[in-house]
Formats: sequence, C-alpha cells, structure tokens
Amino acid sequence: MDFNNTQTAYAYKTKKELKSALFVYRIITKPFMVTLGKTFLNIALFLRIPIKPFTNFMFKQFCGGENLDEVLPVSEKLGKYNVKSIPDYSIEGVSEETAFNNLISEVKKVIDLVGINKNIPFAVFKPTGLIKAEYLEQSVSNDHPAVESYRKRYDEIFAYAAEKNVSVLVDAEDFMYQQRIDEILLDFMKKYNREKAIVFTTLQMYRNDRLDYLDFLIEMAKRENFKLGIKFVRGAYMEKERQRAKDGNYPDPIYSTKPETDAAYDNAIKVCVENIQYVDVFNGTHNAESVMNLVNLMERLKFKNDDKRMWFSQLYGMRDNISFNLAAEKYNVAKYVPYGPVKEVMPYLVRRAEENSSMGSQAGEEIIMLKKEINNRA
Repeated sequence: MDFNNTQTAYAYKTKKELKSALFVYRIITKPFMVTLGKTFLNIALFLRIPIKPFTNFMFKQFCGGENLDEVLPVSEKLGKYNVKSIPDYSIEGVSEETAFNNLISEVKKVIDLVGINKNIPFAVFKPTGLIKAEYLEQSVSNDHPAVESYRKRYDEIFAYAAEKNVSVLVDAEDFMYQQRIDEILLDFMKKYNREKAIVFTTLQMYRNDRLDYLDFLIEMAKRENFKLGIKFVRGAYMEKERQRAKDGNYPDPIYSTKPETDAAYDNAIKVCVENIQYVDVFNGTHNAESVMNLVNLMERLKFKNDDKRMWFSQLYGMRDNISFNLAAEKYNVAKYVPYGPVKEVMPYLVRRAEENSSMGSQAGEEIIMLKKEINNRA
C-alpha cells in the first residue's frame, strides 16, 4: 500500500482544483492566519456581513455543498474511484425544536438515499443536533422532559433506519455529555442491532476509559445477543477537555501522551477484529499507521478487502492519499462529506482550520503531496 501515490490520490481533481487545495492548506497551516480569519468571521457574523464570498474557497475544500442536492454530484464523482460518501448535515449548537426537526428530516433523506444510491453507505448525525447540550450533563435527571424528548428523537431516526435496513453513525461529543449518550445508544443498539448493526456509537480513543468500555460492550453483546456498531476516532476536544478537568477538579479523562492514545486506538481495533462476529468496525482515522494496522490484521486473518464489517473513513478534503489508495485496492472507504448553509457550517470549518494549524505534520504532508501532483501535471 503506497500512500505516497499522488496520481491515485488526486485522480479525481483537476489541476485547478489541486492549486485551490494547495492555497487553502498554505493558509491554514499558518496559525496567525487562522486566528485572524476566525476573528474576522466573528465580527462579520455579528455585523451580519455576508461571509460567503470570503469563505467559499474553504467551503469548497471541506464541504460538499449547502444542501443534499449539491452533495450528490460530489458523491458521484468520488464513487467513480470506489470512494463512498457519507453526507453529514453539519449544523452545530442548535437549541430550537425547529432545528432538531430539521436535522431529523435531513438524516431521513440520507437514509432514503442509502437505499437507492450505491455511493452512499451510511447516514450520520451529531448528538448535540437533537438537544440543547446542557441537558446531556449528568446533573440532569434521566426523566427530565428534555431528555425524554431526546430519546424519542433518536428512536424516530433509528426506527426509520431499521425499516429501511440502513446503518446510522452517531458522532461522539464532549466528555461531560458522552456518558448520557453512551447509555442511550447502548439501549438502542440492544433494540435495533439484532440482525445487523443499525446503530453505530463512536469511541474517542484518546479517552483513558474507552478500552475498558469496549470490553464491557463486547461482553454485553455476547451475553444479550446483539450486534455492536462502533466508529473509532482519536478525539477532537483534547485541549478543552484538559482545561475542563482542571477547572472542575476531576481527573483528566485524556491520555497524557500521544503514543498512549495511538496504542489504545490500535488495541481497540485489534480487539474488535478478533470479535468480528459481534462488532462492525468503522475505522475513522487520518493516521496512516492505524490504517495499516487494520489492513495488516485483515490480511493476516484472511479477510477479504471488501468485507462489509470493516470500513475506513477520512474527512472530505483531507488525506486523499489514504482514501483513494485504499479504495484502489477494493477496501471499503467512505468520506465524511459535510454540508449545510455556509453560515451554519462555519463552526465546522473553523475546527478544520484550527486542527490543521495545530497538526502541522499532517497538513505539511498535504502540501508536499499537492505540490508533487501539480508538478507531475506540468
């Protein structure tokens, strides 16, 4: 597996698109530019200045469009290279009933598409898109009306997905919210994951309790005879989680070093592959070593490359060298493709910019590979 094969990685992009991507990465690898851009956006939003003309280059790099119809041509384009798409309605921080219902409606639209579009294998949603986040804290009672309504919104989505035989990924959230989400999703996995994994939870492996929780889930699945759907990520809120633990005077829930996180991630994948009769694995990582860890496990244990119980995933606009080279070898690969109105998707775009700014090595690799392929086409 050659993840440095830029010809395969960028076959779907024109030279103009490669140059645009290079421009984006050159900007977001400069922390002062990211800080300046974030400040400008906050001011523009406060003053109600149209931001689309100033953010379009970023939006096109990391998002599929403003609505689901605009995502479909992107999905078709990726599908020509055996890379599937997961449309992700990336609206965050909502607190109104109308917004909750809009998310449910969008997820159902994607569920419908899964049944008729071979390029879309999963639906997905973010848990805080269905409830005002403060109600997910453990200080709020399980029988609080807001929590009961939250469960009903989940059930509406999962019941619809089960009827259509479609799997739904549920993203992870902050530590302070995740325990309630874990409890709810376990209940729904028991309810809906009898024949196949309809409901997928997400484990953030930078958390130092997740290997134990994974062991608990597998034992529960064996004992109560249901399937687990698990998406694995490293985690996206490290600095915030550390500060919250310090401010709240509770133990830091995050591993103290990156090697510990890497080891936990790879161990979790290994445990799942060894228990694959109980677990469908969604390997959501931009880390090439963790990708190869699963590739090597599959090869050693004689799994077919396209075994439907194992998926690889990266974000749209990032790590195409991993996605497209895996897909060329017939592995199951899906890109998360965020979409939504530009103004509403800005929190997502800001996170992507900050993430690349703080993770200079991966972003730097993107620049090197983009320049290499541009030169190849000169």
